[in-house]
Amino acid sequence: MMFKAFLIKYGEIGLKGKNRYLFEDALIRQIRFALKGAGEFNVTKEQGRIYVDALSDYDYDEVIGRLKRVFGIVAICPVVHCEDSRWECLTQAVGDYIDAVYTDKHFTFKVESRRADKRYPKRSMEINADMGEYLLDRFPELSVDVHKPDVLLNIEIREQTNIYSLSIPGPGGMPVGTNGKAMLLLSGGIDSPVAGYMIAKRGVKIDATYFHAPPYTSERAKEKVVDLAKIVARYSGPIKLNIINFTQIQLAIYEKCPHEELTIIMRRYMMKIAERIAREDGSLGLITGESIGQVASQTMQSLAATNAVCTMPVYRPVIGFDKNDIVAVSEQIGAFETSILPYEDCCTIFVAKHPVTKPNIRIIERSERHLEGIIEDMIEEAIASREVVMCE
Repeated sequence: MMFKAFLIKYGEIGLKGKNRYLFEDALIRQIRFALKGAGEFNVTKEQGRIYVDALSDYDYDEVIGRLKRVFGIVAICPVVHCEDSRWECLTQAVGDYIDAVYTDKHFTFKVESRRADKRYPKRSMEINADMGEYLLDRFPELSVDVHKPDVLLNIEIREQTNIYSLSIPGPGGMPVGTNGKAMLLLSGGIDSPVAGYMIAKRGVKIDATYFHAPPYTSERAKEKVVDLAKIVARYSGPIKLNIINFTQIQLAIYEKCPHEELTIIMRRYMMKIAERIAREDGSLGLITGESIGQVASQTMQSLAATNAVCTMPVYRPVIGFDKNDIVAVSEQIGAFETSILPYEDCCTIFVAKHPVTKPNIRIIERSERHLEGIIEDMIEEAIASREVVMCE
């Protein structure tokens, strides 16, 4: 294995001023978590740089794949360390690097050096020119292009010199845990896992709540949601999934309330329960996968009726996406094939034939009065008896 280290580049973290170290430390924790089980690594920071040094053998593709799921990383640069920075040793190391990494030498290049160790006898411009000359002599197929090179060769002169030219894009965003925690209403569909992923990308720790309705929904439907939570957890870190038995509440709504209002009323009670659990667990808001106009429960009027039962903020990151946009992100994060498995969730079982699309909140509240005296105990029982699954 040629690469024994990786230089991790970040973006927004660099703008955090005196608090930057907090975000760097959070990113280091996430990198360590992501690499757990992939080998032995030492993750350190030094002068605005984060390094991942391999202390054991590892699978290169696996490690790159794991790092590409860590929010906060803008680029992953596989690095070769040159312990001896004397010029003759450095030129040999750089030449060997180019020879090993690029089998076809017919490309343009530019050398860009950074002399962090000011004791080094050559200045950056000298290093660039002299190293370029050396490489042209050693590999006549190469040519220089200082404006749009095919390969940008980076040389960083520090206590040990770093050589790298590959830059693998990371997911960007902010390290998870730097922006509080929120509760995701997770279903077995396409939208909610995408919503969780997008909020986690902004540094938010994610918990989740799923509403299960046995025997109307099967155990496979529940397993599907657990699998989706595990997929999101690849990016967000461990997710505490609360599984709520919603059957009795749904049956009561079905029996007591107008059928055209079933979806809205069920949704309102889901939000109430999720908010209760969110407060208990220290979350600061709710997350849903709702997109304006996608279904009857997601019109502006329906969203207003749903919001009316919450005092917490409700974050809807895909609110302006169309279905193709959401599917694209779902495929990108590896959730799509699981999301389309044919196992019904509780919403689809009790769907009305002609659901109201422009609900009036006062009318909805009047319909919910039919549930008074019975629904409160059902909610308490559903919360008290919830199943908790840790997904990672």
